Amino acid sequence: MNVVLVEPEIPPNTGNVARTCAATGARLHLVRPLGFKVDDKHLRRAGLDYWHLVEIFYYDNFDELYTANHGAPFFFTTTRAGRWYTAVSYPPGAFLVFGKETTGLPERLLQAFPDRLVRIPMLPGARSLNLANAVAVVLYEALRQQGFPGLV
Repeated sequence: MNVVLVEPEIPPNTGNVARTCAATGARLHLVRPLGFKVDDKHLRRAGLDYWHLVEIFYYDNFDELYTANHGAPFFFTTTRAGRWYTAVSYPPGAFLVFGKETTGLPERLLQAFPDRLVRIPMLPGARSLNLANAVAVVLYEALRQQGFPGLV
């Protein structure tokens, strides 16, 4: 599986996502600009000693990522989707895309992939989940659907 963070802003969130990717074997794709330096102490602390277990890729923009992985299935998590994240089938190698903490995914991506949008259900009035929590929820559902390959 592949986790994509588009312009993440908060180092501990990205560190926690990296730790989740390390524990599951998911690859982490970071789309710039990042709201921190990759040697940030808070980023490193959140990822603990898992950094050697995660494969990380960096891209200057989403188009670069998409072009490099054209043909792969992409799913975009947003509070503006009508379909729950549990209502789709995630094939192996899928890209699970998440936006920045303050504004979510760019409008142009939501408009470009309307049939690939999913949401995590929440109570009315709740703005969103923490980014690291949202990644864990969707990633583990995708892995569950595949029988948790390679996990014990």
